[in-house]
Amino acid sequence: MLNVNDIPATPPALFARPDGLRLAYRRQVGSGPTIVFLPGYMSDMEGGKAVALERWAVEQGRAMLRMDYAGCGASEGRFADGTLAGWRDDVLLLLDALVEGPVVLVGSSMGGWLALLVALALPDRVVGLVGIAAAPDFTEWGFTDADKALLATEGRIEEPSPYGEDPYVTTLTFWQSGQALRLLEGAIAIDCPVRLLHGQQDRDVPWYVAVKTAGLVRSSDVQTLLIKDGDHRLSRDGDIALLIRTVADLAQKVDIL
Repeated sequence: MLNVNDIPATPPALFARPDGLRLAYRRQVGSGPTIVFLPGYMSDMEGGKAVALERWAVEQGRAMLRMDYAGCGASEGRFADGTLAGWRDDVLLLLDALVEGPVVLVGSSMGGWLALLVALALPDRVVGLVGIAAAPDFTEWGFTDADKALLATEGRIEEPSPYGEDPYVTTLTFWQSGQALRLLEGAIAIDCPVRLLHGQQDRDVPWYVAVKTAGLVRSSDVQTLLIKDGDHRLSRDGDIALLIRTVADLAQKVDIL
């Protein structure tokens, strides 16, 4: 079994889409189901939660895939050209090309929205889903009427980001794509086990989004774990330990099923 310290500090692999743009990914070979980490908006696969989860996967000999959407992280393309539908399709492309058999999706923030969309697209392959401050429909509840008017007239919004020096950019095309893929207006036809972790001090995605999502998911095996002092990132040591326990328990559960 590969040791944690044996994870190579090498550039990620690249996979060419049909249009020639190359997507960056890191794949750990092991037993299934494959754990697939989906980063949040303006984030990438080298974040603390993704790396910690891969270290656990290596220790356990489990298969795992991390990836960067087009225009994000080490992938080619421009971030401003990205849309929710396009990034969903990036995930589906890599799952089809690189992963055999069942998968457990782990999505952070917008990645949680993508995880739900991917689970809807691949009901026979997605056997478990973990959301970390999952943000379905944030183009709806996360934008004021003034924001929407500015998007319509200017085509984009730029705001300071609390997570880095680069401004937080939203384009009209991304917003329109999100609006077309809203999920919180009716039943969400997902039947696999779902776990939703959410901090109650989250200033970006209100914790009630997790509760609403849990109520709409069709599966009877849905658990919402609220962390009273947790923020949006849930990246403290205790938060990451909780994430790993949650993924480990879910992976063990679907192994038995």
